[in-house]
Amino acid sequence: MRFPFALTVKIARHIIKHKLARTPKFAMVLQLEPLHTCNLTCTGCGRIREYSTNLKDMVPLEKCLTVAEECEAPMVSICGGEPLIYPKIEELVNGVLAQGRIVYICTNGVFMRKKMRDYMAAVYSPEMEPRLQELVKQDLVTGKEAEQIRKSDAAARSKVVIRPTQWMYWNVHVDGLEFTHDLIVEREGVFKECVAAIKMAKILGYQTATNTTVYKETDVQELDDMFAYLSSLNVDGHTISPGYEYDAAKKDMVKRLGKQPEDFFLTRKMTRQKFAKIQEWGEKFTIFGTPVYQEFLAGKRELTCTAWAIPTYNVKGWKAPCYLMTDGHYDGYREMLEKVQWDKYGVVDGVARDPRCENCMVHCGYDPSGALGTNYQRGDNWKNFRYNFGTKPKPYQATIELTRRAFNGVSIGKGHLAEAKAAINSPRAAMNGAQSVFQRREEPHDHSVNGESNGVCGSGDTSQRDQLLAKIADPKRAE
Repeated sequence: MRFPFALTVKIARHIIKHKLARTPKFAMVLQLEPLHTCNLTCTGCGRIREYSTNLKDMVPLEKCLTVAEECEAPMVSICGGEPLIYPKIEELVNGVLAQGRIVYICTNGVFMRKKMRDYMAAVYSPEMEPRLQELVKQDLVTGKEAEQIRKSDAAARSKVVIRPTQWMYWNVHVDGLEFTHDLIVEREGVFKECVAAIKMAKILGYQTATNTTVYKETDVQELDDMFAYLSSLNVDGHTISPGYEYDAAKKDMVKRLGKQPEDFFLTRKMTRQKFAKIQEWGEKFTIFGTPVYQEFLAGKRELTCTAWAIPTYNVKGWKAPCYLMTDGHYDGYREMLEKVQWDKYGVVDGVARDPRCENCMVHCGYDPSGALGTNYQRGDNWKNFRYNFGTKPKPYQATIELTRRAFNGVSIGKGHLAEAKAAINSPRAAMNGAQSVFQRREEPHDHSVNGESNGVCGSGDTSQRDQLLAKIADPKRAE
């Protein structure tokens, strides 16, 4: 099977139950954002900008569990912000699992290895030793960390941890190969950390997935290479969606980066061009989502938006009308369903009901449409059944050439700061003090969030990059 049988059955039962009950609108996936704090400043992400005045706010654990029960979605995607910064993330994951739901932890991957070391320390026994030695051998765990796991104290063993289970996925954000991904997340070394975290997760028996957003400058061949490389790591599945120019991201694009949104995000026409091969990818790789949605992305059919099927809850309440657009927040899920005028949104027969929806083909609005049978065409049910219950694509063979193409950025000295660093470190720059300025910013400093090391600078501060690029742009400062 392409997807685990138990998960497929759970979701199918949920749909059938509501279809038989003629429920007009019901949740398929809850997008739960317990906080909007993040250790990265990804280009194209509007969350930390839209909720910039609420970055210190958090949804209490009890409330998170209550809203999951309130909307009754069989699957909960815990996102943010960076969810692994949430102080009660372990309790949240375990609490949602205890409700009998499927959990996706949507993470940038930076804190994953720390959370998995916590798990190992809590359950360590001689039976785990071969896996621990393999992790050390692959440089995924240091020798010092291995000893700490072996000698874990009572506090470490009593800690609530995130354990491997068939009902939970690490869903890691990967927007391309090394150079592209690090550029989009605005931090060098993050792609390498994502790969290390995925490798460690697979050795320990976790299920892993990736989520990718495609932008205007995204190279289609690079996406093919990305899926092949991730497949060689035995990643269990992938979500892919077009980059959409929603308000918060557009404003940040202009104000902070001086870029025009149309130079970064996709129009509907561009989406169909970029996703022309989506059905081919669906056959070669384990792409999550229905084949009906894939046909929609490829421009072979139209779908009606069903944003109500993937509702979002965050620090301000139930966000409406969708994950990306905000016209209001509501205290209750049913209140949101009843008060939002859903027929004002989306695109119908090529005509946008709301101008903001014109270029949106994002999975959170249209993927559930394929599963729920909106815009049904003869044979759709068979397509979905065959896709879900069909043979899972075999992992790609890991090769030196494939790995070389994957690590095409900072690993080979071609990171997005390479040109700036070279200029700042040039002899002429050194004579004028620029080199010493750069070096001062690289003195030892705290890389922690909530007191925990994240392996890379976790402040979200882009001032180092901005200063370097400013020096390059101003010849008088660079000379």
